[in-house]
Amino acid sequence: MAVSVSLVLGGGSAAAVDLEPVGPREAAEQRTESHPRLVQAPEPPPRSQVPQDRYAMAGGCYTLQDPNGDWVVAADGGGYTVSPEAGDATGFHFQATELGRYLLFDPAEAFVSRSGGVEAADLPSPDAEWTVDLTDDGFVIGEPGAFLTVSGGSVGVGEATPFDLRLTDGCAPWDEIELNVDGPVFAGTSALQEVRGYLDDHIHHMAYGFLGGNIHCGRPWHPYGVKFALVDCDDHLTTQGQLALPEIVLSNKLSHDPIGWPTFADWPAWDSLTHEGTYFRWVERAWRGGQRLWVNLLVENSTLCAAYPGPNKTCTDLDSIRTQAQQTRDFANYVDAQSGGPGLGWYRVVTTPAEARAVINEGKLAVVLGTESSTLFGCRTILDSPASECTEEAVEAGLDELSELGVRQMVPTHKFDNAFSGVKGDEGTFGVVTNLGNFLHNGTFLDMRACADGAPADNAQLNPDALPEPSLAKLVGELFGVVGEVNPLPVALPLYGPAPHCNSRGLTDMGRFMLAEMVERNIIYDVDHMSAKGRSEALDEFEQLGYSGVISSHSWSDPEAIPRIFSLGGMVNSYAGDSTGFVDEWHGHVDDMDPDYYFGMGYGADTNGLGLQGAPRGAEAEDPVEYPFTALFGVEVDQQRSGERVYDVNVDGVAHYGLYPDWIEDLRRLAGDDIDADLVRGPEAYLQMWERAEGIGNDACRQPELRRQADSFDAITPGTSAQAVLEGFGQPHLRRDDTYRYCALDGDDDATVTVRFAGTEVASVVTGGDLVDGQDGPGQGDDRGDNAGRPGAVFGIDGRPIADGSAADIATDRTPDRATDPVPDAGGPPLALLLGGLVLFALGVAALVRRGRTGQA
Repeated sequence: MAVSVSLVLGGGSAAAVDLEPVGPREAAEQRTESHPRLVQAPEPPPRSQVPQDRYAMAGGCYTLQDPNGDWVVAADGGGYTVSPEAGDATGFHFQATELGRYLLFDPAEAFVSRSGGVEAADLPSPDAEWTVDLTDDGFVIGEPGAFLTVSGGSVGVGEATPFDLRLTDGCAPWDEIELNVDGPVFAGTSALQEVRGYLDDHIHHMAYGFLGGNIHCGRPWHPYGVKFALVDCDDHLTTQGQLALPEIVLSNKLSHDPIGWPTFADWPAWDSLTHEGTYFRWVERAWRGGQRLWVNLLVENSTLCAAYPGPNKTCTDLDSIRTQAQQTRDFANYVDAQSGGPGLGWYRVVTTPAEARAVINEGKLAVVLGTESSTLFGCRTILDSPASECTEEAVEAGLDELSELGVRQMVPTHKFDNAFSGVKGDEGTFGVVTNLGNFLHNGTFLDMRACADGAPADNAQLNPDALPEPSLAKLVGELFGVVGEVNPLPVALPLYGPAPHCNSRGLTDMGRFMLAEMVERNIIYDVDHMSAKGRSEALDEFEQLGYSGVISSHSWSDPEAIPRIFSLGGMVNSYAGDSTGFVDEWHGHVDDMDPDYYFGMGYGADTNGLGLQGAPRGAEAEDPVEYPFTALFGVEVDQQRSGERVYDVNVDGVAHYGLYPDWIEDLRRLAGDDIDADLVRGPEAYLQMWERAEGIGNDACRQPELRRQADSFDAITPGTSAQAVLEGFGQPHLRRDDTYRYCALDGDDDATVTVRFAGTEVASVVTGGDLVDGQDGPGQGDDRGDNAGRPGAVFGIDGRPIADGSAADIATDRTPDRATDPVPDAGGPPLALLLGGLVLFALGVAALVRRGRTGQA
C-alpha cells in the first residue's frame, strides 16, 4: 500500500493524490503530465495625477507648475516662458533615457535643451537630458549648477526650482515600434513552481560591439529611441547602400536601402547579417508572445576583429566580454526606466536557477549570461602548444572573473582550434576562409584527416583545386600562397583528402583543466563547435564526473554525441533557422532524449551572431500562418508593425527577433501541437539541468532507485530554505503552487512527501496524515481551483480560465490539426555569399601582412 507523508502548512486538508514512481518516460508520455497553474500578473496601476516618485513619469504627459503657481509654457519662437493661467500650460512628454533621467518633448516635437540657456532643440542631445529628483518641496529637474529654474517670469538654468507635475494630455506622440500583441501577462502562483514559456539558449543580444563595432549596424536600444538605435553603418550610409562590403560578403546583397526607421525597406531581414535584430521592442514582443528564458552569449573573435579595418576598437576577447556584460545590465536598467522604476521591467539578468525560476514566475524574461569566444584568457595555440599567456593560473583567474560577471554558460572553443580543443570547422567555401583565420590565429591550418571507420565526422574541407569555379580556385590558391610566402613559420599548406574529415586535434591537457575548473564553478559547458574528437573526449570527462551541466545549444554537435549529452542529464537544442529544418531536428531529439530526465526543448536563434534567421516558407505554402493567431498564454498576435513596415512571417521569415512568436506558430502549422508542448517545457528543462549542474539530485519519481525513506524528510525544519531542501533531497517530481512533492519509501512501500513553503522557506512540518492539497500526479488535474485564496483568476497554459481548477491542455483550440511528418532541410547558403567572404578575408590578410605577426591576433 502507498503511504502519504506530508510536511505542510497548517490549515484544512483535501483528499491526497499519492505519487507513484513513474520511472523513465518518453517525450510523448511526458507531454501528458500536468501543467502548473498560472495567474494573471498584476497590471501596472493607472497613472496618478501626481507621479509618486522620480521614475513614475516615464512615457507620461505632464505639466510643470512652479511654487508661485505659474505654469511652464512653450513660447512662440522656440523658447519657454511661464503663465499664471492653467489653460496655457504645456504638456511635456517625459521620455526616459535611463532610470530617473528624461528628455522633455514638447507638443511642437522639440526638446527642452539647456544649451545657451533653455531653448527648444530639434534633436535630442546630452544638453536635452534632465535628471529628475523628488524633494520635500517637489520635483527638481537637472543637475547642480544646471537645474531648470523659473526666475523673474522666465525659464532658465541655475538654482533648482521645485515643480509640481500634473498629468495632462495633448503631448506629441513619441515614435516607437509597435508590439501588436494583445492580452495579459501570465505568471506563476509562487516563486518556486514549475515554469512554462520558451527558451532561446544561444542569442547575441549585445553583439553591436562585436569585431570592434565596425560590421554590426544598429543597436538593441538607444537612450534617444528607435530613430537613433536602428541606423545603418556609416559606410553603408555614405554609399547609399552600394558596395557595403560586409553586407555583400555576409548577406550576398550587392546593394540595399540603408534607411531604417521608418521604412525598413531592406533591413532587418532574415538574411541580412550585418543589421540589428534584437531591438528592445522586438524583444519585448517576443516576451509577450511567451519568451521566458534567454542565454545571452557575450561574443568576440580577436582574429577577425583585427583583420577587419576600423578605428577605435578593442579586439581582446575578455575586454569585449566585460563590456557586453555591462551593456546587458545597462539594457535591463533601460527597460526598467521605460517600465516605471528599478526592478519593474520585464528583462532581468539572473545568476542562479532559483533566481531564474522566480523571475519567470513573475511573468518576466530571465536572462543568463554566457560566452562564445575563440581566445579566452589568451588561450590560442602556437604550433600546437598553448601560447605563453595561457596558463592554469590565467584560466583560474579568468573563470573567477567571468563567474563574478555572472557568466553561467560557456562555449570554450569557437571558430578556430585553441588551447582547449580542436574545432569542428566550417564546411565548403566558407571553411576555406575560416581555415585561413585558423592559420592567422594559431600559425597552423586545420589538421583534417580521413575519419576512422564509424567515427563521427567534422565539417568537410575543400582544397583550392576542388573549388567549384576556376576563378574562385585561383583566388583561394593565391591567398594561401601569399600567406605561405610571408610567414616564416614551418606550416603545411592545407591539402586534404576526400571527405569525411576528422580534425586530429581533440581535447588538450589545458582543455581538461579548463573543463574541470568550469565544473568546479558549476558553469554549463556548451560542446558545440568542438571537433568530434574533442567533444567525445570532453563527454568522457563529464561521464566520469557525473556532471549534468552540458549543452549543445544550436546544432553544432554530432549525432553520436547527442544521446550521450541527454544521458548525462544535459540538454540538446537546435539552431532555430527555417521552420522546416527545425521540425526535422526536433523529431530526432525526441527519439534521442533520455527518459530518466525531465524533457523539454529550446532553440538557438543565434541572432546578431552572423547566422541566418528563419527563411520564409512563402505565402503560397501549405497551411501558412494566419493573422491574428492565438499564441502561448492565450495572447492574440497580429502582424508586427515597425514604422511603415508591416511584417508577415510567411513572406518575410524571421526578419527580426519580434517574429519568433510567428515562427513558433509556423512550427505548429507544420508539426502540430506536440512540438509546442515540448518547447513550452524548455525553460523548465534548462533550469532542472542547471540545478543538477549545481549538484542537486534528479527526480526520484523518474529514477526510483534514488528514492529515500520518507522519515528522512523529518530533518527538514520550519524556516529551512527551498534551496536547502533541493540540496538535501533532490529535485521534486512536482512543483505546484507553494509545494514540492517527492516520491519516497515507507519501508518497501511507495510513499509521497509534500513540502509546503511560505515564500521560499518551509512553513511547518507534519509527518503522516492526509496531504493538505490534492495536487495532481502525472496527467491528473489539480483540485485547488480557488488558487488557495490568491487574488485573480486561475488560467491554464493556453490562457483559458480553469473553471474546475484543473490545468488546461497546452494546445486546446489553438490550432487545427496539422501534419506531423518530418520536413526535409531547406539547404545551405549560396556559393556567392561565401565567395564574398574570401574578398573580406583577403583584405584582412593583407592588413595583417603589413602589420607583421606581432602575436597580438
